[in-house]
Amino acid sequence: MIRTRRKKLWVSCFCFAAAFFLLVTFQVITELSDSENKVAVDSSLHSGPLKPEERHDFQFKNKLDGNFRTESDANQYPILLWWSPLTGDTGRLGQCGEDVCFFTINKTYQHNQMTRAFLFYGTDFSIDSLPLPRKDHHDWALFHEESPKNNYKLFHEPTITLFNHTATFSRHSHLPLTTQYLEGVEVLKSLRHMIPLQMKNSLRKQLAPLVYVQSDCNPPSDRDSYVRELMCHIEVDSYGECLHNRDLPQHLRNPAAMDNGNFFKILAQYKFILAFENAICEDYITEKLWRPLKLGVVPVYFGSPSIVDWLPNNKSAILVSNFSHPRELAHYIKTLDKNDQEYEAFLEWKLKGNISNPRLLTAMKERKWGVQDITQDNYIDTFECMVCNRVWENIRREEKGWLPQRWSAQVNHLSCPKPEAFSFSSSNAGWNSLQEMWIASFEQSKKEAWALRQLVERNRNFTAQEFWMLVFKE
Repeated sequence: MIRTRRKKLWVSCFCFAAAFFLLVTFQVITELSDSENKVAVDSSLHSGPLKPEERHDFQFKNKLDGNFRTESDANQYPILLWWSPLTGDTGRLGQCGEDVCFFTINKTYQHNQMTRAFLFYGTDFSIDSLPLPRKDHHDWALFHEESPKNNYKLFHEPTITLFNHTATFSRHSHLPLTTQYLEGVEVLKSLRHMIPLQMKNSLRKQLAPLVYVQSDCNPPSDRDSYVRELMCHIEVDSYGECLHNRDLPQHLRNPAAMDNGNFFKILAQYKFILAFENAICEDYITEKLWRPLKLGVVPVYFGSPSIVDWLPNNKSAILVSNFSHPRELAHYIKTLDKNDQEYEAFLEWKLKGNISNPRLLTAMKERKWGVQDITQDNYIDTFECMVCNRVWENIRREEKGWLPQRWSAQVNHLSCPKPEAFSFSSSNAGWNSLQEMWIASFEQSKKEAWALRQLVERNRNFTAQEFWMLVFKE
């Protein structure tokens, strides 16, 4: 009898242990799967602007287990409605610190009494339909990480000041995305991709001192005009479609290969990289700057006028704005190319791991989101939670009988000057493209911004016909 009881006890213990092991294993596998999904998503976040097919693939860290199951679940929490969808969520409860909000792209929630904010993705912001009439407790929030060429009318005061909350590339935004293409300061210090100067000097027998890789030709910055003129004074290897004169290996010709290790190896062989942005705006800084700095190549930069505020130190890049003409820049680069000591002075910060710019260090330390980092929220998580937390702050103020806190975008949250052509470029196709397309687009967008403001302030729905009649009104 005793043996039988012992045997049953051992069997029971074994079954319990086995069940516990299976439960733990299932949980680990689930978490690993979720982690792998998020790695796949985060790895695509900063290889370039978000593509339409990528926007619905985000795995959100603030997502609550179980999601919502009934209409009443949504009605218990403030509703934040993505009016121009950046995510594919038809309904999701999100945890933002102690606050919970319901996020959705379902426009049937427009008139729900719990709807507190409308979220807009700038690239898809359209006048075709807007959530009007806008009630006093309806906040508008704008997420726009791209340059003005994607939606020029957002970059004028009448439009940008329609919004209460912003996440843009400007340092003045409520959620600055200025460092959106930089994973961290450690990748800048890393010597992983760096090629010794002696080898670079040897490779100069086959390679030009400068490399240019662009396939978005004749953008608002007029960069191709500058590079075309520069090529008259110094040799430049151009691998992209713009001013193309050298071929990449076949497997690296797809734009998706721009983050490929083999592509990095090719660029790292050069002494200088032409890092020209597609638009000239304060704080609009892309991988064009960070990539050469990570690879140990000196960037020749043209873009944000305030770029010195973001460089690792005061001698880590050559600024095109310091030269009156491309021939002067070419002469300076030729001088550095022949003088190892002067050239290496631009890489000393990297070789010593010395990033001395306090603004850059502080911005990276205080940043509330990560790039290709599964331990941190991505910048869309953070944007959503910023709005969610602010909505809840006003709900609590209302409960206490206090006036609501009002946030509003300022003109410097998203502002770019009128595109300008280089003075030496009046006889080439790039200048004509700028004159006919980008400058004209900028001028019309000012009228569009004014017309949009007038119609939104009426606070009722309007048609596209009404909008365009107002735009072209004499």
